[in-house]
Amino acid sequence: MIIMAPVLLILLGATEILQADLLPDDKISLLPPVNFTIKVTGLAQVLLRWEPNPDQEQRNVNLEYQVKINAPKEDDYETRITESKCVTILHKGFSASVRTILQNDHSLLASSWASAELHAPPGSPGTSVVNLTCTTNTTADNYSHLRPYQVSLHCTWLVGTDAPEDTQYFLYYRYGSWTEECQEYSKDSTGRNIACWFPRTFIHSRGRDRLAVLVNGSSKHSAIKPFDQLFALHAIDQINPPLNVTAEIEGTRLSIQWEKPVSAFPIHCFDYEVKIHNARNGYLQIEKMMTNAFISIIDDLSKYDVQVRAAVSSMCREAGLWSEWSQPIYVGKDEHKPLREWFLIVLMATICFILLILLLICRICHLWIKLFPPIPAPKSNIKDLFVTANYEVILKVLMICHMCPGLSPRGSVIGFSFLYYKAGLLLRRPQAFLLLQSFCSLADSVVCIF
Repeated sequence: MIIMAPVLLILLGATEILQADLLPDDKISLLPPVNFTIKVTGLAQVLLRWEPNPDQEQRNVNLEYQVKINAPKEDDYETRITESKCVTILHKGFSASVRTILQNDHSLLASSWASAELHAPPGSPGTSVVNLTCTTNTTADNYSHLRPYQVSLHCTWLVGTDAPEDTQYFLYYRYGSWTEECQEYSKDSTGRNIACWFPRTFIHSRGRDRLAVLVNGSSKHSAIKPFDQLFALHAIDQINPPLNVTAEIEGTRLSIQWEKPVSAFPIHCFDYEVKIHNARNGYLQIEKMMTNAFISIIDDLSKYDVQVRAAVSSMCREAGLWSEWSQPIYVGKDEHKPLREWFLIVLMATICFILLILLLICRICHLWIKLFPPIPAPKSNIKDLFVTANYEVILKVLMICHMCPGLSPRGSVIGFSFLYYKAGLLLRRPQAFLLLQSFCSLADSVVCIF
């Protein structure tokens, strides 16, 4: 251990000396790059190039460069090489700066800036197009195995507010290294181009490069100012709706299935939204999912229309546009009655209500009796005739018994007492009792029992 200690000290001292030699001297002077140029290499694309300063002192260090974009949008980054490609709009002009830097853990040394500028293209103000918008769409290509999907491009714009009437516009696009000029235009009423259609392009729907579009123009009366714009594909790609949407109802279970849209993205790269609309009560249900099937519990007495739409998931690229809704699929029973049936139902209910009101009014005010008085009954009906005949017969029998001398008073009382009793039961009428009482007053040998 005593021998190792001096060795370690020697090694540490050598390391410090070596690091001191490698560190830049505080007195070193960094010079800016030379021959800094900006060159347009394509639509909305420039190449920045420079050279190291030949008078720069050579040391055992690695020099770097800091690039700063001044216009049209500020940005800065660092690089070790002497050129840089930049994608940006150019109709407003372009300017950038570059400098030499040397950095370590302790400090940052930098030279002065070397700058260059690209002037805006000529043209009269107000003559360039405005509101330039573009969309892409993917279609299946059954005739190509190398590229089974084709991407179309559609762009529209408005004519510049100060553009002459004879102005004519032309559109170009660039994707990657490919540049194309539009061949199919749509025109306004004055014959000026206001839209462009590319049925087939070199755009890759799964690519991450930005799409550059340039619209320039010409006129006999004025110089038309060009206009260029950059588009991110995920922001303009119009996804197709899902395919083969089906819906079935089993009891209260609504089962919905579909297939992925026509797209170069695989099946796991899509998000879906399902819209279920109850046609009877207007209830709307929207569910989001990542699978291509959905089951919902519903009211089996209603009719539903089902639609599905899709969007590329953020797992595969940045979130973009949703597709259009698929064509509606109708399932379930239609409980809506025709207008004629509803009219008949309302009419019958109204009639019943009116009749009920009239019935209550007649009962309260006795209108039925006043309108239809009862027929008077006869003074003597069949029962009265029957009773009258009975008590007349009994009176005649009593008179005969009274006139016969052979009948003793006692015998008359015994023999006819029962008859008088029955006559009293039968003759429960005032006139019958009056006749019996008058008869009994004349017959001294007959005892009337009532």
